[in-house]
Amino acid sequence: MKPGKTKKTILYLVYFMITMVIFSSCAPVTPIQECATGQTFGFFGGLWHGFISPVSFIASLILDDVAIYAVNNNGGWYDFGFVLGAGILFGGGSQAGR
Repeated sequence: MKPGKTKKTILYLVYFMITMVIFSSCAPVTPIQECATGQTFGFFGGLWHGFISPVSFIASLILDDVAIYAVNNNGGWYDFGFVLGAGILFGGGSQAGR
């Protein structure tokens, strides 16, 4: 990669990150007590939510009551399932080896 192209890529990345921070600061905040009622999701719930994360993302842009990540989860096992599900769907680290 050329030195000038590397600087340009880094500059675009910085602009992108600043833009994302600005846009995310406008997001409304929902009290956690309203989200944490009902079913608690565990490993398999996280795995499923990881698999369907692209569809959930697109739906969350259109609908206000759709979220990508379940707030009422049991912690580490849900997180592990979510990352595993999204990693399997997107090819994991095998794409980086090529």
